[in-house]
Amino acid sequence: MTPVPQTAPRPTDEDAAMSLRADCVADSAGGLTFDMPEPGETGDTHLVLRHRDGVQEVRLPLAPAADGRLRAALPSGVELPEGRWDAFAQTAGGDPQRLTPGLNDLRSLVDRVPSGARGHVAVRIPYPTKHGNLSVRSWLRAPHAEAGELHIGEGGELGVDGQVYGVTLTPDAYAELTGREEAESRRAEVHRDGAEFRFSVACTGLPEGIWDLWLRPAGETGPRVRIARLLDDIADKKTIYTYPKVTWETEYGPVEAGPYYTSDNNLSVSVSAVTA
Repeated sequence: MTPVPQTAPRPTDEDAAMSLRADCVADSAGGLTFDMPEPGETGDTHLVLRHRDGVQEVRLPLAPAADGRLRAALPSGVELPEGRWDAFAQTAGGDPQRLTPGLNDLRSLVDRVPSGARGHVAVRIPYPTKHGNLSVRSWLRAPHAEAGELHIGEGGELGVDGQVYGVTLTPDAYAELTGREEAESRRAEVHRDGAEFRFSVACTGLPEGIWDLWLRPAGETGPRVRIARLLDDIADKKTIYTYPKVTWETEYGPVEAGPYYTSDNNLSVSVSAVTA
């Protein structure tokens, strides 16, 4: 089924007051175009993207477009560091005005296959915040390991299919499952087919905690690449992509494990005791 552009819900509470709605169109190269009405003030107007760190800012000139609207472009070649960026409109020396989402046309992001020619993968996905405002989620990975299909076997094995960008898979490649709480890791053999890879790791028997999945495309001497799912139109995958869990018995009681995507859309495995 081909997805269609979605209009975000109208903002609530104080965010709805005097809001400007901006339409966003994403292109397959990773660029974004913003269209919005005139803000009603005179002077040069910019679309301002502010990183949540409170330090970084990107200013894009808004130029007249069709039907009396203004347009700003964020080309794929303009670097936007990883993180969440809040969108504002600002005219001359006036105060920035928070933008709300209009029509988000993200169809070109579905099944996107970047060339990786620049040595990195840039992903920008506009989305509505919980308060109904417009923000952009950005990733900049160099290199990048894109997770594809996940398979949960009856024996508790997690199978991962994927593809790398910006790096070559060598015969020394392997996958790594690393615990956050403990300085422990497990290795898995990688099967290669050009830039595509697949491997499986055993979930059963893992100690409780969070285990992060990495790819070592050139073995121990090369880069350590976090496995993530970025190349689609979903900004936050944690609650959208859900997978079954496997359960096994330990001397302390039943334990369950299953894959999930973190708030940064990285792939991890959660292992926890089963509560009654």
